[in-house]
This record gives sequence, C-alpha cells and structure tokens, in this order.
Amino acid sequence: MLCGGASAARPATEETQRIAEQVKAQIEEKEGKTFDVFTAVEFKTQLVAGTNYFIKVHVGNEEFMHLRVFKSLPHENEQLSLHSYQGSKTKHDELAYFNNLLCRVSLAGSYVHFLQATKC
Repeated sequence: MLCGGASAARPATEETQRIAEQVKAQIEEKEGKTFDVFTAVEFKTQLVAGTNYFIKVHVGNEEFMHLRVFKSLPHENEQLSLHSYQGSKTKHDELAYFNNLLCRVSLAGSYVHFLQATKC
C-alpha cells in the first residue's frame, strides 16, 4: 500500500471491531437512536500522518453504515477520532474513500454526516 492510498477491502478483525465500538456512542448520539447490532464486517486503511480506517458496519436488518475513523500515531497519544460516516448503505455497497466534513447532505436516498460542521 502506498502512503496516502487506501488499501483493498478486507474482512474485519478484532481490532477493527474495537475501533468501531469506540465510536459507536458518538454515532448513536448523532443518529438519536441506539444500535443493538454494530458489527464491523470489512475495512480499508489509508496511511497518512496516522491511519484512516474506513469500516463497513452492520447495524441490523439489511442496514449498514460506512465509518471513517482516524487513529493518530502512537507517540501523539490521542484518542480515536470519528471523522465522518455514511448511512443508508447496503451489504453490497462498495466501501470507498470519502472525505466529507462540512455539513449534512442528502444524496439519492443515502446520507452523509459531517461531524465538524461549519456553515453549510
């Protein structure tokens, strides 16, 4: 994998599940609901000044979410950061790079949340 390029998708690991669980409460707060099911199924990584994790999470029934979580370099000693997430995904939606950070928008029946909102 090249620095800056995203890896190929691979099956979720125990570490990926732990990362998803660490940001679950933030997503539940933004969504205004709790998820009884929150299972990481696959992920991609992107090496930057740390690691971006793109994680496909099963949230019950036939619903999935795509998360973008940033893990800083070990010497920075910072917590994981939920960058953004996409809802209304299906099992077959490709887990792809997304870089949306400004506001909430609706796109063809799916939505993207931007967690550090400024003016939209």
